[in-house]
Amino acid sequence: MLTALALAALAPACSTKQAAPNTRFVLLDGSQTSTQALRGKVFLINFWATSCISCVAEMPKLVEIHQQFHARGYETVAVAMSYDPPAYVVNFSQSRQLPFKVAIDNTGAVAKAWGDIKITPTTFLVNKRGEIVKQYVGEPDFVAMHKLIDKLLTES
Repeated sequence: MLTALALAALAPACSTKQAAPNTRFVLLDGSQTSTQALRGKVFLINFWATSCISCVAEMPKLVEIHQQFHARGYETVAVAMSYDPPAYVVNFSQSRQLPFKVAIDNTGAVAKAWGDIKITPTTFLVNKRGEIVKQYVGEPDFVAMHKLIDKLLTES
C-alpha cells in the first residue's frame, strides 16, 4: 500500500507542494534540530540504515553534495531507521566522517511522520519554504538532484 507521500511523488507535478512534516530530530551528539529550524534553507532528509547496501553506496554522493552546497545554505539530515543499532550508526558516521547532521529515529516516529517510511533509502528534498519538492525511493539520479538543489538555492 502506498503512503500519501509516495502517491504524491508518483503524481504529476502540480503547483501546490506538500509541507514537510513538523518533526524533531535527535542527533548523534544528543542535540536536536527540527524541520522548523531548517526553514529558510534547502534541505535533504535521507532515511537510511547501516544494513542497507544502497544507502551505504550513496553516502559518498550525499557527502559530496552537502560539501558543495552547504556554504550556500543547504543542509542534510541523515535519519537512521529505528531498527538500526545506535552503535552501528555512530561507528558509520565517525568512520566515514559524515559532515552533516545524523539522527537516530529510536521510536520510528520520524519515519511515521514522513509517510510511514519502510524502504531505505528514501530521500526528501525540501525548499526554503519548507515544502517537499521531490521524493526519491532508492538511489536518486544524482545529476538531476544536483541541478535541482542548485536551482532551489537560487530561489528566494
